[in-house]
Amino acid sequence: QMQPVESGGGLVQAGGSLRLSCAASGRTFSGLAMGWFRQAPGKEREFVASIGWSGGRVRYVDSVRGRFTISRDNAKNTVYLQMNSLKPEDTAVYYCAVGKTGYSAGSYYPSNYDYWGQGTQVTVSS
Repeated sequence: QMQPVESGGGLVQAGGSLRLSCAASGRTFSGLAMGWFRQAPGKEREFVASIGWSGGRVRYVDSVRGRFTISRDNAKNTVYLQMNSLKPEDTAVYYCAVGKTGYSAGSYYPSNYDYWGQGTQVTVSS
């Protein structure tokens, strides 16, 4: 199995920025899409962003488009989520996920991802 590990979460004031990282040992991420999801207390897990295997295909949920940027460095087996202009509504646990074979361009749907990290808490104060 592959175990992604997220890092970079924390407490930030509204309008601030955080950069999340997701890395894994073992099997390379190369050739697979990567995604970020988040879950706030009492809410369903929500798609945030995904990136295709080569980095050329990106998708965002409307609420973060223009503020968040997903990127990847296949040589480092790492995916990033740069979060700018953070809002209290962005407060959630953020999860990194590795896409299944056959969904190399990314996907909005959790069922199309195989491996999930434990999550990192992002808290945005007003």
